[in-house]
Amino acid sequence: MIDAAGRRLAKARLPEGVAGIARLHAMIGEHLGQDGDSVPATVKIGIETDRGPWVQALVAAGYQVFAVNPLQAARFRDRLGVSGAKSDSADAHVLADMVRTHCHQLRPIAGDSPQAEAVKVVTRMHKTLIWERTRTGQRLRHALREYFPAALAAFADLDTADSLELLALAPDPASAAALSTDQIGAALTRARRRNVAEETAKIQQLLREKNLGQSDVVNAAYALSIRALVAVLGTLNEQIKILQNAVEACFD
Repeated sequence: MIDAAGRRLAKARLPEGVAGIARLHAMIGEHLGQDGDSVPATVKIGIETDRGPWVQALVAAGYQVFAVNPLQAARFRDRLGVSGAKSDSADAHVLADMVRTHCHQLRPIAGDSPQAEAVKVVTRMHKTLIWERTRTGQRLRHALREYFPAALAAFADLDTADSLELLALAPDPASAAALSTDQIGAALTRARRRNVAEETAKIQQLLREKNLGQSDVVNAAYALSIRALVAVLGTLNEQIKILQNAVEACFD
């Protein structure tokens, strides 16, 4: 805690929860030395997050709370010293000094309504699962490139329902080459694809083309990995759809 001139008034490590917030209020009250509803608004607080119980408690108390990106704090710390040393105490001083001198360039945290906070929670998880689906799809693509490149040619989008169904059914070159037109067509139909007959013939041809491959033992090991990744992608697709509906409901 520092004053407007940068002089340190207090220093403490606060516990989580209500006890920590109560201690912070007490520390601030000791140095303000006055009463009144306008007092909390004169207090500026820097914190390296814009969500969570602590942030909500600080905003509700009436303080001016600024979310400081950790990269911003790191750049500001470099301006004050050359050692590169990092500690909780030094980081706390950097945040306090940033808020003291540059609060006009920092983003204040708004006191959002519970409904707005709910939208944030759901949309963040929706975004996170989409990112995770992308990462898992990249892992699947990399594994297929190592032993089953024909699948990459046959399935343009690896995270679609028909691609996942066929990869789970035939995760290695030999079993994929044995897929019948009925099996491929049924998967495409369930995924509501267009031009099913044409696409079925194209996929079957690509899966039966000869490629450089691995031994049977290695293929079996890769097949286990592929089935696991396919299962993860299927679950992610299901949960992303559920969260997408929740996001739409929240905005409505």
